[in-house]
Amino acid sequence: MKSSNPVLSRLGQAAERERSSGYGSYGPAGAGYGQPGYGQPYPTATDYPAAPPAVRPMTIDDVVVKTVTLLGITGISAIAAWNLIPVEMTGVAWIGAAMGGLVLGLIISFMRIANPALVIAYAIVEGVFVGMVSKAYQDIFGYQGIVLQAVVATFGVFFLMAALYRARVIRATPKFTRGLIAVMGGLFMVMLINFVLSMFGVSTGLRDNGPLGYIFSLVCIVVAALSFILDFNQIEEGVRMGLPQRYSWTAAFGILVGLIWLYLEILRLLSFLQSGGDD
Repeated sequence: MKSSNPVLSRLGQAAERERSSGYGSYGPAGAGYGQPGYGQPYPTATDYPAAPPAVRPMTIDDVVVKTVTLLGITGISAIAAWNLIPVEMTGVAWIGAAMGGLVLGLIISFMRIANPALVIAYAIVEGVFVGMVSKAYQDIFGYQGIVLQAVVATFGVFFLMAALYRARVIRATPKFTRGLIAVMGGLFMVMLINFVLSMFGVSTGLRDNGPLGYIFSLVCIVVAALSFILDFNQIEEGVRMGLPQRYSWTAAFGILVGLIWLYLEILRLLSFLQSGGDD
């Protein structure tokens, strides 16, 4: 089964080689080796049992279990960070976790093999980051109830996209995939440039409570939501191609990244709405 995704195609070919690399042992159990007629029976078809697969292919259930596991780890890490890290250390922990998560995320994204330990470490670090951001918005900036609202909205959007994908209302066609990846790359470049400019005191208005900030946040939310379509499609293709079970960690990592991005964008937009309502 060929895929339009070259990375998945290479992984699928590697998985096929792994599954076909083993052969059954010669002769029936305990028969040993030797020429026929010298205490050894002539081999038959049953004397060459098919070797079991070297690895078990991943399933949708594998991805679901890994995703729930990573979400649980992220949630526990966020709650622990919220309650254990002092308020005066919020900024330091926020920046440190953000940088650590970025480094781990890049390593995982560009690795050719799935590494569960790195993915779990990413979930822990991102949990600290999410916990600090959430604590800042609710306890420091004073947006009461905003965290629960953002969590509910995030999972609501996720399950809506899952339903739309399952009903094939939105399809991950090659044109859709190329366009969305280009838009995501452009957005991240804009956010990076905006961050660098903000360090020098230059405000572009993209992250401010104003019309431009509202529009940019909405665009980010829509793009983050649509990114799940790419995740669902890659999971389906990976299952069809028989990728090894360990790649379910990589698939779950992709969903976790999308959920965190969507949550942060919704959190920001809700803070704009609360600020507007208070004025």
